[in-house]
Formats: sequence, C-alpha cells, structure tokens
Amino acid sequence: MTKIIQISDIHIVPEGQLAYEKVDTAAALAETVATINRWLPAIGPVAMVIVTGDVTEHGTDEEYRRFQEIMAPLQLPWRAVPGNHDAREPMRASLAASGWMPESGPIDWVAEFDDLAVICLDTLVEGRPHGELAPASLETLSARLAVFGDKPVLLGLHHPPITSGIAAMDANNLHNAGALRDVIAGYKGEVRIVCGHLHRSIAGLLDGRICQVCPGTSHAVTLDQRANAGNSLTVEPGAMMLHELRDGVLLSHWIPVGRFDGPHPFLGV
Repeated sequence: MTKIIQISDIHIVPEGQLAYEKVDTAAALAETVATINRWLPAIGPVAMVIVTGDVTEHGTDEEYRRFQEIMAPLQLPWRAVPGNHDAREPMRASLAASGWMPESGPIDWVAEFDDLAVICLDTLVEGRPHGELAPASLETLSARLAVFGDKPVLLGLHHPPITSGIAAMDANNLHNAGALRDVIAGYKGEVRIVCGHLHRSIAGLLDGRICQVCPGTSHAVTLDQRANAGNSLTVEPGAMMLHELRDGVLLSHWIPVGRFDGPHPFLGV
C-alpha cells in the first residue's frame, strides 16, 4: 500500500521578505514539514513527498537554498518539479546532489514502487505563466506507460490540464492538455493526475481520468469566478494531499497544515 504526500506552491522568497508583501511562506513551509512529521505515526509509512512546482517565487539560488534548509527536518525523502515561478537551471544546479535530478532537459523523473508508479513532469515555459509539456516529456511519459502494463500511475504536474472557472488562472493552465490526453488515452491502468498552480483543492476529469489539484502550503488563489475578476490571493489555511493506493483504489485525502484540537473520542457512540 504505497502512500505519497503532495505539497505544492511553496513560493519561498529571500529571508526577511514576505511573498506579495503579505505571506510568510517560509513559516508556512516550516509548519507544513512539522505537520507531516506529526502525522506520520498515524498515517505511515509514507514512501515520499512530491512538490508540484512553484518551489520559489523568483527562481534564485538563495531561494532554493532556503527551501532546502526548511525542508531538512522532514522525515521523508522528497522530489520536486518546477512551476512557472521557478527557474529550471538554478533549480537543477541547487538540487544537483539529490540523486534524482536529471542532468539536462526537462526536470522529469519517475519513482516506481511495487503497486504504484509516480511520474512527475516539468511544465515550465521559461518567462511565461502558462504551462506546456515539451515533446521530450511527452515521450518520457509514453515510454514509461508502455512498460507499466496496468499499474496505477500518479502523474504529477504543476499546471492543471482542466479549467477551474477562475479566469485569470485558466488562461495560464496547461496549454497542450490535448497532447497529454492523447498519450494517456490508451493506458489500461488508472492514471491520477495531481497538480498545483491553483492553490486550491479542486477535482475534475480529463477524458475520464481524475485530476486532483493540491492546495498551496500558505495561501490560496481567490475563488472568484466572475468574468472581470482580477488575479488575487486570499490568506486561507495551507493544506496538502495524501495519495494512497488502498485495496487497488487510488484515494486522495486533504490534510490541513497546522495543529488542531483533538483527537477526541466519540462519547456515547
């Protein structure tokens, strides 16, 4: 029973700064790490943590160093893919010693377990807010699916291939979702697409495949579906997702970041 924790949209900024002059993203990530460590006795064992993009706000060496320092107490291995706020080569250089970082090309990687495969693909278009899968990434996905038979696959991306009704974000989702749909269309096993970018928990379908968007760790994209709404954030509680294969079924659990009162027994039940 393989379990994977997903966190997303960290947006680490240089020390002493707040993201958008509002959000202490470093403190939020530290609390996320502490929350994961606290939860492990109740939900473990967990195989790994995946970070689905926007690791940093500006893609600088300083921000990647700070991210790694805050992640250091995490009691699990982790891997990441870039989002539109990241920079591919600084991210590659900063994480070069990780053992999983590709030496060149898109930051794509695969982790295979007995009952589940995790494929995470780079959707970054340098200097642009929208996402696209490069031909090399689509080829990697196609080649891996060809050898997995019908094994369930957790497919991690930053940019969602579905729309949310938040116009400013939908304009900058995965622009070649059709190419992704074509690659996974004939796969016999389950493909659960897990994304970030929207900073909200949103579930939808891409040609019958479940697409689960993960909340951010520190703030949310404002849920405003009016046509003339601008792009804005709301400081909502951070959260993460726990994806697990249980009795042959992929489940996705939403877990809030932080400490909360409980557990308390159900008295009289």
